[in-house]
Amino acid sequence: MRVPPERRAAYRSFLGIATRWMDNDAYGHVNNVVYYSFFDTAVNRFLIRSGCLDIRNSPVVGLVVETRCEYFSPIAFPDEVHAGLRVGRMGRSSVVYEIGLFRGDADEASAQGHFVHVYTDRVTGRPTPIPDEMRQALAPLLVG
Repeated sequence: MRVPPERRAAYRSFLGIATRWMDNDAYGHVNNVVYYSFFDTAVNRFLIRSGCLDIRNSPVVGLVVETRCEYFSPIAFPDEVHAGLRVGRMGRSSVVYEIGLFRGDADEASAQGHFVHVYTDRVTGRPTPIPDEMRQALAPLLVG
């Protein structure tokens, strides 16, 4: 059964992302693969701005192990995308990030989905507990 598009109020944090000319495909709208790039940008920008991810030096890194996207209405260049972010679940070493993509000022998501990150030790690649500082940064986004 198809879920309906979420509304902006369902998300806790937002990031504006400008579309680029090259994001459009032959059909005149943003290609589906770009939506995953928007998801990745929203999650990692939040972590970097929160001070809990240094992409070059953090001893713990999040690896995407699952992703999903549902599409409702097209986005096209030169639209501004507003990526809404929330945390659906936080386990010992994994986080389910839920993202809604909103075209301009629209209240309903044009697309929505999730990323599951498993946090691993940068050196060994083995799953490791989510650091306390990251848990604290993510806590206000937790909805589940």
